[in-house]
Amino acid sequence: MSDAKISDDTVIATPLRNIITIIGAVAVGTWAYFGLIERLNSIETNLIMMSADLEKNTEFRIKWPRGEMGTLPADNEQFMLIEHLSGQLDKMITDIENGNAPYDQQQKLTLDFYEKRISKLEERVDVLKSNGGN
Repeated sequence: MSDAKISDDTVIATPLRNIITIIGAVAVGTWAYFGLIERLNSIETNLIMMSADLEKNTEFRIKWPRGEMGTLPADNEQFMLIEHLSGQLDKMITDIENGNAPYDQQQKLTLDFYEKRISKLEERVDVLKSNGGN
């Protein structure tokens, strides 16, 4: 072995292309490291966001059918219409029980037709009776 002493004044001769290669390798290594860290951070952020969405979805899936999370505006409108129709049905039932059943237009026309027909037939019978049966 040689008796080489290493100190702060020791000179090392290295070709320039080796120094450039070392600097390039360090730069590529640093770039790759930070790229990998950035990718891991991105994946972790997506995982945290998906986890939060999954928890909210699970809560919604369980509580919505139970009615613990409210109702949709369309459901509220339907409930109001059902209440209105229920009130109208109750009124109609009361009218029918009191003998005030509603007629539709066809029933009214039919009833008017038969009343006119009966009155004309009664007039003819009266005419026939007054003429002595002829």
